[in-house]
Amino acid sequence: MKVVIRADASIHIGSGHIMRCLVLAEALKELGYTVSFTSRPQQGNLIEFVRNKGFKVYELVTPTQWQTPQNSADYAAWLQVPWQKDAESLIQQVENIDLLIVDHYSLNADWELFVKNKLTCKVFAIDDLVRKHQADLILDQTLLREPHEYKAINPNTIVLAGCDFSLLKHNFITYREKALESTMSSSGINVLVSMGGIDQPNATLQTLQALSKANGKKPSVTVLLSAKAPNYQSVKNFSLQHSSWVNHIGFVENMAELMLSHHVAIGAPGGTSWERACLGIPSVIIPLADNQQTISANLVQVGAAISVNVANISSDLLPAYQTMINEWAAMRIANLSVCDGLGLLRVTESINALCSNATNLMTLRRANKTDIKQVFDWQLLPETRKHALTPELPTWEGHQKWMNTKLQSISDYFYIIESLLKNNCIGVLRLDKLSAGKYVISIFIDPQYFGQGFAKEALAYVDRMHPNITIKATVLEENIASQKLFTAAHYQRLTDDTFIRHPIS
Repeated sequence: MKVVIRADASIHIGSGHIMRCLVLAEALKELGYTVSFTSRPQQGNLIEFVRNKGFKVYELVTPTQWQTPQNSADYAAWLQVPWQKDAESLIQQVENIDLLIVDHYSLNADWELFVKNKLTCKVFAIDDLVRKHQADLILDQTLLREPHEYKAINPNTIVLAGCDFSLLKHNFITYREKALESTMSSSGINVLVSMGGIDQPNATLQTLQALSKANGKKPSVTVLLSAKAPNYQSVKNFSLQHSSWVNHIGFVENMAELMLSHHVAIGAPGGTSWERACLGIPSVIIPLADNQQTISANLVQVGAAISVNVANISSDLLPAYQTMINEWAAMRIANLSVCDGLGLLRVTESINALCSNATNLMTLRRANKTDIKQVFDWQLLPETRKHALTPELPTWEGHQKWMNTKLQSISDYFYIIESLLKNNCIGVLRLDKLSAGKYVISIFIDPQYFGQGFAKEALAYVDRMHPNITIKATVLEENIASQKLFTAAHYQRLTDDTFIRHPIS
């Protein structure tokens, strides 16, 4: 399968679109896809960076006169050329592709439809702003985003919405397991300051200046800012002058490892918000652009972050920082609940299904409070109770208490099996932690979907999502269908009613 990614980076756009597309590109490459990029050469671009990662980059036409965006929401100026000229430049250079991935706030429905018709390919749009699209698949990893916000625009599009689909590198899953055991250090606080790749308003320097006024012992600060940032030198100079408590890094290959060595963070609410959340790192967030306001508000709403206006860093940062330290334990749990680090796998699974024209496209999304009533209704069905390990009917009060406790767990996995084509809930799959690396599985399907292969596909999905854990299953001997299900899924029988799946090499 041949995939082309259309994305830009510049001093106006920042680096986030390219960086998240690189995460996706590397994952698709591992799966056997041929992946290349198309991008416009301009000040602050990452074309050579992408090439150094091993991907071909087609350079798109440049304008006769460069535009300067009037504000952070002037997305039309980001493109620098009319959308038709951009599309024609792409079409002239690429051919015979199966999937076009576009991650650009300047390009939406008209561009997508034009390119799709010319190249006769499928289109996957990555967005954060609920814009109009003519795409086969849409990803919006914004916290609390719902699929129906896009379905109202185009009901035929498959929508992957929310932090369950955050594009984090695979290694975040490994580091998350370590993060579940993390504690606040009594010997000192490690702070990561990261405002993205560009940081036009120089919020990084303002943050460091505010922290320098803290009473008593200074925190140990790592500041991450690329040499491509316009204010790089001023941050570097400050860091050198205060090297006793500030360490400046221009680039890091293993972001998960760096983050996990810190207790808290101060940064912009861009894509790194989901990285911090996955590892349970509370943060003070400073929105630097209009498109970060929704993310900021939602992170504050769920208790994962405290927001400070960029204009008020000097007065508001230290009080917010102290509040974050005081509320660290609760904010850590809130962050871990936001993102489980498995989004990249969910997205590549959906791309595989899209490219293979699968008619049974499904996902395992994390359950939330809106699912409590649906799960209760399923629990009451005779078909569910017939082979349940606890055959007694649950009460509504007891069910609410039980499920709320499960949803608050940071070590268990409570999934809803969901059809992405119809946006229908199909059943439940749970992994309850027994001990480190060991879980017990429970699964049941809505009777109206019996015999359609959803349970089998859900178990296969779990194998791909959680290959490194041991999974045990208890299945009553008289439950012949489930006994066959786990046998077919290559679970090893231990006794008449217990099965085990060891880590998959």
